[in-house]
Amino acid sequence: MAGLLTFSQFIGGPDNIEVESVFPSNQKTVTYNFGTTITNWTFAIEAQTVVADQITFNVVTGEPNFAGTTLKGYFTATVISTSSYVDIISSSSGIVAVTFPANLYSGPIIPDARQNTPITIISVTWNDNLTPPTVQSHRWAFVQSWEPGVTPGDPTLASGYTAVSVGF
Repeated sequence: MAGLLTFSQFIGGPDNIEVESVFPSNQKTVTYNFGTTITNWTFAIEAQTVVADQITFNVVTGEPNFAGTTLKGYFTATVISTSSYVDIISSSSGIVAVTFPANLYSGPIIPDARQNTPITIISVTWNDNLTPPTVQSHRWAFVQSWEPGVTPGDPTLASGYTAVSVGF
């Protein structure tokens, strides 16, 4: 049975995540400023693409509206190399650049998709390694948009897709 969670329930609400519409070939670097020494901190980055049944968009701002969106399924999560994609610019000031690599989702996309839309969720987690440790995460959601070079098609029919279901 698809649609067990609304998309907002799955991602934890609108205040807990940054949402952007991107092309799969986009790569983005963001800078975090923790405002404290991060000498012994460790970082982890994971990504997973989920499929939303439908998305509407605000006609004025272009922002996605997930009010009526449910999670249909997902693809396997991947770990992103912190040695390649996390750059500690200043340990003493707490400034870190994190790069989200291109092509985290490489499956088909319905052109101008309003249904069966792949959304790649990226979680950036940091641990201060104190006793007790403080572990926090920040998430990004990238709504995948079709572009030339991407196979036009339904992501729910792609290899590796798993539908959300209930095991009764």
